[in-house]
Amino acid sequence: MKRNTLSKIVFALCLVTLVACKSKKLVVVNRPTTPGVDSAAIKESTMRARLEAIRAKQVTFNTFSGKAKTKLAINGNSNDVTLNIRMARDQRIWISITAIIGIEVARAQITPDSIIVVNRLQNVYLKKPFSYVYTYASKQVNFKTLQALLLGNAVPEVVNNTNGDFKTEGNNILLSGNIQDLLYKLLLGPDMKVTQTNLSNQFGGKSLQVANNVFIQADNRVIPSQIDISSTAGDKKIQLNLRYTQAEFDKQLEYPFSIPKSYEAAN
Repeated sequence: MKRNTLSKIVFALCLVTLVACKSKKLVVVNRPTTPGVDSAAIKESTMRARLEAIRAKQVTFNTFSGKAKTKLAINGNSNDVTLNIRMARDQRIWISITAIIGIEVARAQITPDSIIVVNRLQNVYLKKPFSYVYTYASKQVNFKTLQALLLGNAVPEVVNNTNGDFKTEGNNILLSGNIQDLLYKLLLGPDMKVTQTNLSNQFGGKSLQVANNVFIQADNRVIPSQIDISSTAGDKKIQLNLRYTQAEFDKQLEYPFSIPKSYEAAN
């Protein structure tokens, strides 16, 4: 068989594969601009009932997989990368980071107890207890906090705190309060979905701001396709701008992770 003919066949097979593997299109959701019956009713209800109404709108799942074009900036150094994110609820967050040309530059695995990052560019790895997160965030931030923020959910501790303050701002809802010196503010739309999260430690000089925009529907769930996260801890700053291009729930997933024997521990 001539080489040109073989090349055409291979090219055609690649096209067929790409079409067959094309992900489902994410549909933008037109969120309500005025309160519905439920959200209007909670204005006169107890704090427990209000929090329950918010919890009812949270995304529930067993597994999640998503792909996001991302701008990552650490202390002003910015890079455009793609994040492939997989989550097993309350157990594991797995992230593969690839550069624009499609080469994996790092892989991370986060559990409630630990954080492991493999840096393929420098052949090193970082293995730390989860408390390493406190270098960049308040001690009240835990595994479930990260899990919630990556899906546009409310921070669990916030929507379980009955001592918070509930206000309405136009058609939006503002939930604020204090949990063990952690000041929080959540802004929710008429559909009870979180559009802004602000967390700050009044003594530790640490803050976390999250903005959720352009909500989409994925497997009958409504999540933000644009999530902007900014964390400040003293002179350390991290900015993460996620733009989901793929999102699926409750699929069977694998979380391949290993540290090559030739890699050295990072300082």
